[in-house]
Amino acid sequence: MDTLDALRGPLCLREAARALLTRKGTKNPPEESKLRPRPTHFLQPPQQQRRPARPDTAKESGLSGAATKMAPTPRSPSLYRHSPDRAKKQTHEPRTAQELREAALRLLNCHQNLSELLLEVGSSEVPALQEEASMLGVPLGVLSARTAAANIEKISAESGTAVLLNAEQRKKLSCLLQTLRDLLARNAFCRLPFAQALWRMRGPLVLELAWHLHREGVLSLEELLENHPDTSALVDWLCGSLRLLLCQAEDSSVDAQTLQGILTDFGIVFLHNGFQKTSEMGRKLESPPILCEVCCAVLERMLAWVLDTAAKEKQEDASTLRAVKCWLGVFSLTASQGTVPPESLQRFFSHTFTHVLTYNPQLKVSDAIRLQREWSFARNSSLLSTLFQKLFVVLRVEELMGHLQQVLEANEVNWHHVLSCISTLLVCCAEAEQLVKDLLGRLLRKGFENYDLESLITAFLIARQAAFEGPALFVPYSEWFKLAFGSAGGFHGSSKKAVVFLFKFLSELVPFEAPQYLKVHIMHPPFVPTKYRPFLLEYVTLAKTRLADFKVAIEDMGLYEDLSSTKDALQPHCQALQDVEKAVRIFENTGKIPAVVLEASVFRRPYYISRFLPALLLPRLLPETPDSQMALIDALKRAEKIPLNTYSKFIEECQSVKEKFLRGGCPGTKAGDLRGPLELLKAELEALKRLVTDQSRQDALPAQVAVVSEKLAGVLGCREDEDEAASLSLRIKLNLSAPEVQQQDQEVVNLLLTAFCQNVMAASYFSPPDRQGAWPSLFVKMVCGHQQLLPSLLSRLCQLICHQGPSLSDAHIIGLAVFVVHLNEAKSLIPEVDIHSWVPHGVTARGLPVAELWDRLLPCRTGESIVFCMRFCTAAVSYFLCKFSSFSHEFLCTSLHPGFVKKLQFVVPRLSAEARGTGCEGDVAELPWKSLFHSAACYQKAVLCLWKQARFRKLLQEEMFQLTLQEWLLMELGVRPDEDALSASERQEFHYWALYQQYLPASAASGGCEGDLREACAVLIGSILDFCQRSELFNCGHLEKPKGSVPRLRGSPEIHCRLQEMLLEVELERRRAPPNSHMAEKHFLFRMLQERVKALGPDAAEGDRLLRQQELILQTRVLLGLPPSLLITTQWRGKEMALDCEDFFSFVNGGLKNVCSRGYALSYDITAHFFRGLLSASLECNRSAQEVTAVLASCQARCPILLCSAAQWWCQLEPVLCCEWKRLFFAVPLAQGLQRLGELRRSVDSFLSSEASSLVSDPPWISAAFLHFAIQRKTAGEKAGALKRLGPGAEQILVCLLFFSVMDFVSARLAPQEGVDVPRALDWSSRVARLLEDQGSGWLAVFRSGEMEHSLHQLLHGAASDQHRKQLPVAFYSLLSSLHLERLTREPLFLSVAVDMYTQLLQLFMEGPTAVRLDPRESTVHGQEPEDPLAVIQAARHFLVRAIPQCPLGSFSHLHQFLDLCGELDPELKVALTNCWQPTAEGSLSDDELLLF
Repeated sequence: MDTLDALRGPLCLREAARALLTRKGTKNPPEESKLRPRPTHFLQPPQQQRRPARPDTAKESGLSGAATKMAPTPRSPSLYRHSPDRAKKQTHEPRTAQELREAALRLLNCHQNLSELLLEVGSSEVPALQEEASMLGVPLGVLSARTAAANIEKISAESGTAVLLNAEQRKKLSCLLQTLRDLLARNAFCRLPFAQALWRMRGPLVLELAWHLHREGVLSLEELLENHPDTSALVDWLCGSLRLLLCQAEDSSVDAQTLQGILTDFGIVFLHNGFQKTSEMGRKLESPPILCEVCCAVLERMLAWVLDTAAKEKQEDASTLRAVKCWLGVFSLTASQGTVPPESLQRFFSHTFTHVLTYNPQLKVSDAIRLQREWSFARNSSLLSTLFQKLFVVLRVEELMGHLQQVLEANEVNWHHVLSCISTLLVCCAEAEQLVKDLLGRLLRKGFENYDLESLITAFLIARQAAFEGPALFVPYSEWFKLAFGSAGGFHGSSKKAVVFLFKFLSELVPFEAPQYLKVHIMHPPFVPTKYRPFLLEYVTLAKTRLADFKVAIEDMGLYEDLSSTKDALQPHCQALQDVEKAVRIFENTGKIPAVVLEASVFRRPYYISRFLPALLLPRLLPETPDSQMALIDALKRAEKIPLNTYSKFIEECQSVKEKFLRGGCPGTKAGDLRGPLELLKAELEALKRLVTDQSRQDALPAQVAVVSEKLAGVLGCREDEDEAASLSLRIKLNLSAPEVQQQDQEVVNLLLTAFCQNVMAASYFSPPDRQGAWPSLFVKMVCGHQQLLPSLLSRLCQLICHQGPSLSDAHIIGLAVFVVHLNEAKSLIPEVDIHSWVPHGVTARGLPVAELWDRLLPCRTGESIVFCMRFCTAAVSYFLCKFSSFSHEFLCTSLHPGFVKKLQFVVPRLSAEARGTGCEGDVAELPWKSLFHSAACYQKAVLCLWKQARFRKLLQEEMFQLTLQEWLLMELGVRPDEDALSASERQEFHYWALYQQYLPASAASGGCEGDLREACAVLIGSILDFCQRSELFNCGHLEKPKGSVPRLRGSPEIHCRLQEMLLEVELERRRAPPNSHMAEKHFLFRMLQERVKALGPDAAEGDRLLRQQELILQTRVLLGLPPSLLITTQWRGKEMALDCEDFFSFVNGGLKNVCSRGYALSYDITAHFFRGLLSASLECNRSAQEVTAVLASCQARCPILLCSAAQWWCQLEPVLCCEWKRLFFAVPLAQGLQRLGELRRSVDSFLSSEASSLVSDPPWISAAFLHFAIQRKTAGEKAGALKRLGPGAEQILVCLLFFSVMDFVSARLAPQEGVDVPRALDWSSRVARLLEDQGSGWLAVFRSGEMEHSLHQLLHGAASDQHRKQLPVAFYSLLSSLHLERLTREPLFLSVAVDMYTQLLQLFMEGPTAVRLDPRESTVHGQEPEDPLAVIQAARHFLVRAIPQCPLGSFSHLHQFLDLCGELDPELKVALTNCWQPTAEGSLSDDELLLF
């Protein structure tokens, strides 16, 4: 097929000619393949942006030059226009190659179209353009620019008024742009005429076309914009096109990438040229003034569009609102691109901030006061809030506050925008609260220094606006007003002029004020000196008048009304309902009628009677078990604060409600009324969840949290409006044993916790905690801002963590751990907590900060609870370290709760042997946050990963995070061995590691003992005692046990074994040490025990006495768990080893004998323990028997109660000691001291069985002790017979027997024992006393406490407890009633002993009436009414008054030492004694005059 045939084919003429031109003088016709059309960019898919490379580029470039040389000479335009017609008339067909080439050139000239030529890709456009430029006489670049503009105009005309191109138009434009790039590369295209030609088009330029020219580097937007002839029209076109583009943003057919690219590039151009960077020399880098003016004008007009739309947001359609939000996204895009210099961004955002604050300042201050409630973050325009949030991204909070103050001082402002900025700033910036307070301080200071009214107005508006955001973000207005003006140091306190200025300002505000602010100013007035008080009274009168206009009376103001509430003032009856609810809650927490209610019943009686009581006594269906409200009603009734007829009417109406309910007519419940608000809250929580998982909308999270807060307030209803300051002063009562969640709060609390946990898991799926923003903190602070919800919230957390922890899933554990971390962060918003349990003592902890609550909610008692504690604390610490990874080490130390770290130090080594190694060096491994979301196996890995993490190991070096030995022991003692995850052998292995490897060698600074075994033993003993004191299982009723037994210790038995091992090792070291070394000093054990008792202080009060008793009993338990030989110390005396029991004697005399049940005998356990220890310790002595006898001999003077105890328990004790002696000493005879005790016992048995006529009385008091305990087991007849058989030579035994009998009487009064009651004990004592009286033996000295040292009576008193000796006066006067007065008065010592006992009885009564009263248990046992202590004293005084005149004068000589004390306590008795001693006719008193009682 020849060339002409090809030209006749379907190929276009231009392609055929081009094929002809490729033959360079070849005689043969070209091959068909070379005539096939070459693909062009125009025919390729539109997404390809660059011209593909061609393999024949070199040939085409060569032909381009050839075509230029072969171009025909210029012809006239008319000739050029008619050349196609002439070409059609040619009919011959040249055959040679030369002729073919010429024909092809003529064909091209005849059929070329320059506009279509630019829409194709090839190398022939330049020759054609050059030829045309030559013919037209214009430069090549100008011609190509005009031609390109014509193409642009054609595409724009096809688009009409649209700002975006369709697919076909983009396809054409793509081909054109590629051609223009080629022309630019060949310097065949001029930008300036192209830009000018674009603005001369008949129709408007399409915005997307302009952007493509800029994006492809053909014509920048700067070049395009600066060549527009009309600046105003250009601004109109740009703003109109941008708005139209933004309105199409939601269209699904619009390419989002194209839309974002257009907005971003235009925004960058506007910012770069409108707010230029300053050069290094301080000069501005100049852009053309027109361009700078246009960019600034466009940005300002678009901003005005945004602000106008925000002002009418509720009236605007949804598409316009979406368009505005899309434009606001440009702020974020331009700031994040990084192409705009930071200085330009800073200038633009500062300019925008100023423009927003000063835009359209038409609102007056009075309008702002009236409307500012609607400008809070939750109620304000979302567009305006979003705009401010965009500005906050670039501008720091400090810069914003400084700039805001400058604008306020220098410009008229739009109060709506200014106050909206304050609200948004507080919600979105955590540090804004303090900066707002600082700004208020500066404004007030300036206002009162310069008497600047504008500064004062601004401060009040800002303070009120900040208070609208709730107490979690800013203090209530009432609190701010009190802090600013409520003291002498307030801003107004400098002078009279300042006071006048303040009240003039407040007076001018009165016509515009809302009632709640007037109430604040009246109820919390500014502090003024007395001489300026008329100014205050004048203002109060004016404010009350204004309140009267509102029909609001101060007298009707609620007891707990929130004076700075953001809500409308409530009607009085609604406020009264709030007061009732608040009063009920305070009564529930304190158990007392609130003081405010009591004051109102007196000082605000009209409100109390007409408002409060009707609200409290609303008829309702009363619960079967009285609730808190009914308990408050009963308490007010008992206090006579409710009239009887009102109360009776209330009961009758409640009965009517009950009858109606039984008939089926009960109204709906509150839960049904809350269904609507709950659904709204759920919807907002779902919206929050969607935002949490949307990484592109993180800036909207603070706003959504504020909306959730508003919906939560709607659910809580009227309970929301209460005094926040009063709420913060309350304490939260929490029952750990059975936490209760209020029924009306149950669903709300569960909803909030569930939503939070789900949000945490969802957010953590997409990003780690440090990249999740501040929403968790804002959420928790928001919840804490609703104070009335906190008791139910903490109770629910107690249920979940403390009671249901092991059954929780991983998601629950992680979510709750994160919630708890942020609760600690918001601890300043949470009141203190009082923790209760079922222990008889009631409150187990008062005033506990919320951070310390978690230590009690995470007990480690069982294997399950230990594993849960590990998982919870691992999640909490991992989250904390990841969340605050960029913060300093000092911040971590002050913010992380040490309890979590200490719990991990306890449970991790316990459950993982790998963590016990000493080589757990920290590494650079990531925190195990992600691994917490997987299975339990990964959880173990996560724990070890955290354990080895560098930042965690660094925390363990700080003292506050170190788990001391005492803390470790208290935790370990709480583990129940039968429910432990470790077996007995594993637990033993762990204990050895912890004690001997971890804590014993560790330094004291890190909680260790520095290798000191004594210190380790002291810590172990102290921890065991502390654990028993704290244990909930300990019951006060165990203080007294029948038969003198001591309850066993609770806690880990293995720990007690370790203590025994350590103490034995210490004792061996002491005994092996040289005599003069410090190791041979007195035993540290008793010294440590005595120091603990001294630390409790004096036991003057009953509570202190019980605490001391409990401590001593616990110490006795510890001693009973130790080897008996540790009670006795051995020391060298010369060359022999001797026994030393002084430490044990001091322990007994110093306290142990004061807790014994009988008052003069210890329990069998401790008595046997001492004797067994005595025998064991004597093994080290050369003369064991003699040392034992010597110790028993020293007991008579140093510790007589031990021998009394031996006498009581000898029947049980003797077989044990004999067996022990044989085991230790084989054939060595029993020690003489022990033999002597056995002989005394056998002597008593022989005497009582009538086998012997007398008793062995050496020493007599021990024989009397044996006789007393033996005779108690006899019948009444046997007792009487034995008593008669004691002859005249047994006076001392009888006196001692009387003392022991009196002690039994006292014991029966203080703590009745089995088989011993008061009448029987008193009868036996009276018999012994009468026998002594009949024999003429003196027995009164038994009651004398000041006898000479080492006397028999002093020894007997030394064997009794302090409490028993204090009761001797009661016993003395009880005993006298059964004796003959005449015989008593003949005794020389009677009067002095009687007066001494009487003064002691008065002193006992002054300590407290219960000190004299009969024990309530004793009275219950015997069916008697408790004895009146005053009656006891009256009977004693009456007896003494009758006895005084009958006493011989000689008996008065012993009264000197008692008269002074008697004169202080009973002056009349002193006068009677003096008159009888020195009687005078005038000074004597009759018996009737002395009977004062």
